[in-house]
Amino acid sequence: MKKIISLLMFCIVTGVSFSQNIVYPEGLKVGDNAPDFTAIDNSGTLFNLQKKLKGGEVVIIFYRGQWCPYCNKQLGQLNDSLAMITARGAYVVAVSPETKENISKTVAKTKASYQIISDSAITIMKMYKVNYAVDEAAQTQYKKYGINFSEANGANGANLPVPATYIIGKDGKVKYVFFNPDYRIRSSVQNILNHL
Repeated sequence: MKKIISLLMFCIVTGVSFSQNIVYPEGLKVGDNAPDFTAIDNSGTLFNLQKKLKGGEVVIIFYRGQWCPYCNKQLGQLNDSLAMITARGAYVVAVSPETKENISKTVAKTKASYQIISDSAITIMKMYKVNYAVDEAAQTQYKKYGINFSEANGANGANLPVPATYIIGKDGKVKYVFFNPDYRIRSSVQNILNHL
């Protein structure tokens, strides 16, 4: 925990991202067709985007992992406000490259009660154009703070998503995008509610 706090303080004080040499993806745009996907969530339940869209809009959150304090804050806030989102007929699902075991840690830290999917082959991240590989220099820096991507993500290794938020309309098109390579900046719950 002390290493995570040290990492957080280092990034806040210096304003530096370890992944400065990364070529980031561009993400999907408003109006794009949302790629359909089917996956098993953290509780062993099947999730299929097209089936969920029959019941309402879907909010898809991409996050980096349980080791990321910014992710934990965002996921916790989403859970705290989940009733407001579902009251508008929307459904929330989160996607991460982390292992199922680490998703359990995410749930313990954030109390997330929505579905979370381990994107074990980074298939979903690629479809939604959020994935990138962390360079060797950045991996070395993260390891100094106790973050080993092989342990965090298993076979996914040092592949992470830009922490993006997409709202998919019932017509299957992207109607809201929050996509910022600066992992410290996230879509607020209010922004999500404003676009539902």
